[in-house]
Order: sequence, then C-alpha cells, then structure tokens
Amino acid sequence: MLRIRTTGTENGHGHDKEEVFMATPVTVPMVGKIVSVTVKVGDKVKEDDQVAVLEAMKMEMPLVAPVSGVIKEVCVSAGQEVEAEATIAVIE
Repeated sequence: MLRIRTTGTENGHGHDKEEVFMATPVTVPMVGKIVSVTVKVGDKVKEDDQVAVLEAMKMEMPLVAPVSGVIKEVCVSAGQEVEAEATIAVIE
C-alpha cells in the first residue's frame, strides 16, 4: 500500500511538499478468531515480531510482522472473528 502525505509548504513558495512512504498490512492466512493483540499504535516492531495470535482449526498461531517499522493502525481486537486475508494491522 502506497500512501502520500502532504507535509506543508516548501521554501515558503506555496508548493506542497509531499512525502511518499510505504504502508505494509499484516494479514491473517485463514478464517479464525483473534485471541490476543500484542501491539498498539506507535509500537516499533522488527520483522517476525509477534503482532497477534489467531485461533483457527482448534490451533493457535502467531501472526508476525512481515517487515520492520512502526505500527500505524490496529484493525482488530481480542475475540474478533476475521476472514481470510483480513488486515489486522498496518506497519509503516
């Protein structure tokens, strides 16, 4: 996911300066229930850090960060049912 953020004027000439950054979603591999969320907005994570735990097919599996960065959004809470490929958090 690519996002563009306007950061204000550049050199006082009225031109907006835009900053481009990548946002990476953390998704679930299958239908299940979120058992716990181990991060909050603003947390720094490294690739493969646990973000949440999913219960599916009577098993619990950790959901990990696909990249290093900062958690910008948490989209689920404990006890919530999720569909396959649902975004549970966003990392920038």
